[in-house]
Amino acid sequence: MNAEDARITEEVANFVVAAEYENFSSDIQNIAKRCIIDGIGVILAGSTEPSARIVRDYALSIEGKKECTILGKGKTRVPVHLAALVNGTAGHALDWDDTALSTTPDRAVLLHPTMPPLAAGLAIGEKLERSGRDVLTAFLVGIEVECKIAEAIHSDHWDRGFHTSNTCGIFGATTAAAKLMGLSVEQVRSAVGVAASMASGLIVNLGTMAKPLHMGRAAENGIVSARLAANGFRSHPDGLEGHKGFFHAFAGGFDPDKICGKLGRPYSIIDPGVSIKPYPCGVVGHPAMDAMLALVVRHDIQPDEVERVKVATGSNVLGPKGPLRYRKAQTELQAKFCVPFQMASMIIRRKAGIMEFTDEFVQSPAVQDMMDRVDAVVDPKIDALGLDKIVGVIQVSLKDGRVLRGRTSEHYRGGPRAPLSREELLEKFNDCTRRILAPAQARKLFETIESLEKMESLRKTIEMAVVQ
Repeated sequence: MNAEDARITEEVANFVVAAEYENFSSDIQNIAKRCIIDGIGVILAGSTEPSARIVRDYALSIEGKKECTILGKGKTRVPVHLAALVNGTAGHALDWDDTALSTTPDRAVLLHPTMPPLAAGLAIGEKLERSGRDVLTAFLVGIEVECKIAEAIHSDHWDRGFHTSNTCGIFGATTAAAKLMGLSVEQVRSAVGVAASMASGLIVNLGTMAKPLHMGRAAENGIVSARLAANGFRSHPDGLEGHKGFFHAFAGGFDPDKICGKLGRPYSIIDPGVSIKPYPCGVVGHPAMDAMLALVVRHDIQPDEVERVKVATGSNVLGPKGPLRYRKAQTELQAKFCVPFQMASMIIRRKAGIMEFTDEFVQSPAVQDMMDRVDAVVDPKIDALGLDKIVGVIQVSLKDGRVLRGRTSEHYRGGPRAPLSREELLEKFNDCTRRILAPAQARKLFETIESLEKMESLRKTIEMAVVQ
């Protein structure tokens, strides 16, 4: 199809209005519930992070209706859009929320799919007292729309410096909110057009507090876009594909064959799928982290035995093109995008969790010294495989002369082809919630979300994710 003939915004609006819970197979519904479990977990984990606390304080400083709940400690309610802002920011504060990775060679990561539609859906769902089925439907609608937009937009979008988790995620939040609000096709088109003018988020802010804010703003602006449209606000009816619209302004164009007639065919939550992160850091580093851990455990490598480490990977992983752009991390936020730190953590602690991604550990002499021993380089042969292939080859040179080698697995842990088991997901959820909820409360919340479609009102679920 020619891009000039495409009517993407209209097609998106029709998809949103027509979607019903019964349209989604049981497999899709179950994956959605896993994403929501993980999403609420990482919101609670991130709610105590400095970035989330600052945004929370900002929201509390603004007077307004006490409409919706900020998850975590405090039992605090704020206007609906601000609840989405705070929860969305908290959900990405640790960079532990899920990802959707590309299966085409022109790009690597599509976006972090869960947080924008989830944070928006929780806020609107609570305000309007929607059922669990309603929230699940809206969440799945939002994920489908944002992922298809991220797949269709020209890959130049990332190269220009845009962060798709906001620039495309805002459409997930907007359509999720619009679905819960029962907007008409015309209103959804207007909401999408408004969102197109509110999209933002820059790659330069990876490794800073501004990156999690991208998620919060996507969720907040998605709600604002839907509410404006509901009140009669109008925008260009072809905000996505129109002349100088979103696709052209942000990337110089799009591939209509990746979105026209493709909404729900197949659903993106199935193909390319969603990856639930085992580690709270940039997902393209996870395969190499697992490979390094396997080497360390198999050969019982001790930190003082290590002479040098070489990680050969692709430009989809390392900066300036890839997200892991820090040569030597000085803060926990930088460490999330630093291959030398990821390797150092596995060598020194044999894990990389919340307790490793702290300024104290990152700045410790042992970690700083180990990072100096790690070289991360782009291998042209790996690069030639395509941006969708996340490959790492590790070489560990020991002081006794031995050289150990490892390679990443084809199917990375947590990905669609090697998903976390229910027990692993529960273990992560418990890790995420331990600073907020008692173990019995966390277990009850986990099991409640597993049966979310049976909940008559979302508010009961929200109440379980809040403590005084």
